[in-house]
Amino acid sequence: MEPPVPLPVEQAIRKLGSDISLARRRRHISQASLAERMGASLSTVRRMEKGDLRVPIHFFARALHVFGEIQSLENLLDTAKDDIGLTLMDENLPKRVRSKAGTSGAL
Repeated sequence: MEPPVPLPVEQAIRKLGSDISLARRRRHISQASLAERMGASLSTVRRMEKGDLRVPIHFFARALHVFGEIQSLENLLDTAKDDIGLTLMDENLPKRVRSKAGTSGAL
């Protein structure tokens, strides 16, 4: 049995689906045309726009690509700007670095 989906996850997927629907309509693209451009079925686009949690993420990525927004997905978790991850990593740095026997330590 799968664990329940956390409410914030469900809300985020629903919002993304709703935003995709709005972006599509603002661009005067039909669901059928979006499906064709994405290489997906019409029912997949409809489910995606409703925020169906069973729609694989690659379909959301394909929709973003059609809208010219794929970089938004690429930058979601930019590890170079991950303050928490970088802080945790820095906390584990050694206090001192000793050279091994027989090495000078110079580069």
